Amino acid sequence: MGNQRKIFVVGHKNPDTDSICSAIAYADIKNRSHEKRYVAKRAGQINQETQYVLNRFGINPPGYISDVGTQVKDMDIRKSPDAYSYFSIKNAWTMMRENGVVTLPVKNKDGCLEGIVTVGDIARIFMEMPDNRILAKARTQYRQIAETIDGEIVVGDADAYFVKGKVNIGAAHLEIMREHVEPDDLVIMANREEDQECVIRMGVSCIIICLGSQVSERIRLLAQQYNCVVITSPLDTYTVASSINQSIPIRHIMKKENLVTFSTEDYTDNIKEIMVKKRHRAFPVINKRGKCVGTISRRNFMGMHKKQIILVDHNEKDQAVDNIENAEILEIIDHHRIGSLETIQPVLFRNQPVGCTATILYQIYEENKLEISPDIAGLLCAAIISDTLMFRSPTCTVADKMAAGALALIANIKIEELATEMFRAGSNLSDKSPEEIFYQDYKKFMAEELNFGVGQISSMNSEELATLKGKILPFMQSECGRQGVSQVFFMLTNIMEECTELLYYGENSEQMVEQAFHVKKENDTYKLPGVVSRKKQLIPALMEVAQDIYA
Repeated sequence: MGNQRKIFVVGHKNPDTDSICSAIAYADIKNRSHEKRYVAKRAGQINQETQYVLNRFGINPPGYISDVGTQVKDMDIRKSPDAYSYFSIKNAWTMMRENGVVTLPVKNKDGCLEGIVTVGDIARIFMEMPDNRILAKARTQYRQIAETIDGEIVVGDADAYFVKGKVNIGAAHLEIMREHVEPDDLVIMANREEDQECVIRMGVSCIIICLGSQVSERIRLLAQQYNCVVITSPLDTYTVASSINQSIPIRHIMKKENLVTFSTEDYTDNIKEIMVKKRHRAFPVINKRGKCVGTISRRNFMGMHKKQIILVDHNEKDQAVDNIENAEILEIIDHHRIGSLETIQPVLFRNQPVGCTATILYQIYEENKLEISPDIAGLLCAAIISDTLMFRSPTCTVADKMAAGALALIANIKIEELATEMFRAGSNLSDKSPEEIFYQDYKKFMAEELNFGVGQISSMNSEELATLKGKILPFMQSECGRQGVSQVFFMLTNIMEECTELLYYGENSEQMVEQAFHVKKENDTYKLPGVVSRKKQLIPALMEVAQDIYA
């Protein structure tokens, strides 16, 4: 289950209680009906009413998701074999060949990236002018030297390092060798015992005896006396000499500075240009814990997995989580008008004229004969109370009332008491900024060439609504004109009196309100008796007028 791709169930931006609770409930339904993994998410900050409801029924809020564009973790990341800096070039090359990779991330013992080695790095070390001191410069371990030439250490410490001197081939006459061999050198030799004795007494660090020749006891004792490592190899002198540089540890050739890496959380739109400019064959990928998990290349863009999404309580593109056009929408469960959202393929789209998405979810539980737990029942009941303003909204249907009643019984709650507590918690906005209040329940709409936004705060306290009015008015002016919005409206809805004071700002906004509701201004606002629903009462009326004015 842990490795399964997650399918996110998410509501709209600036989520209300219905949006959050419906996402939680539908994820529960899907997880109990399917083998795939469904996870509830939220596309914005949770308001105080919703937080109260979640706390009341002991449910953790869904995780936040701001963008559903494809990320590096949605690619087929090529898992890299574990390579460490002490590996020999031969080890690295074998590993790259067996795994079919051209870039090998080098990790430390904690799995964090130390550097990278490429096929080009390995080729370069052998194509450049030979350096007979490179083994010493690279601090090559005798164990790696022996492994590289299929050899065996018969005298000396395998964990020690060759750190000084050059590599010599001891095939010349003794007199000539005395001229060229220096103390601390490594000498590749045949089976002539007198030559072996000569170079050991000269103070070399190591001798390699080729063709599997036996090492006499006298030479072993002499080597121990002079602290000289003795390695035997079944290979011939030429093969040993030509392959010994492959024992160099990859830390000597790996790139460590200015590495171009990507995080699993990076969005693919942000890394495309970097990948094109750098032109590397592959790029290391680092996860959230700082571990290197593999590599990606430009080719990975072709097989990228889009995020799979189920939308609840909305079907408008402007209300959806960012980059929704780059995600794969699987289902939509909603109770609003059909909006602007488009899908590439047909999807399951359940849209019903009820007052709340939670009512539809109650029906789905019933249709699938799934038992509803008391905590989920409490969430769904609270969502219906919130969206229908405790059944006062004209959007409320008989189905909403029946669902709320059945859910209240399961959750063992009293609807009137829960409603009072919820609305009190939701209207307690004294410590919030005008921006937070404004966006708590704000949606954008489009009619003809007009883009307008509508926010709403519902409260049972008229004095609190009057206080909020002073906070919101100045902010509406600054909001108008942003993101193409030319008009802004804000509903201050009194639940008990079943009326709304409508604030407005923007060109033709007054004309639209007066024409839609046949009212006149009162102290720079409009009183709308009986209007409590944005969806069913305010928006349709404004849309109709906008079509007349802007058509």
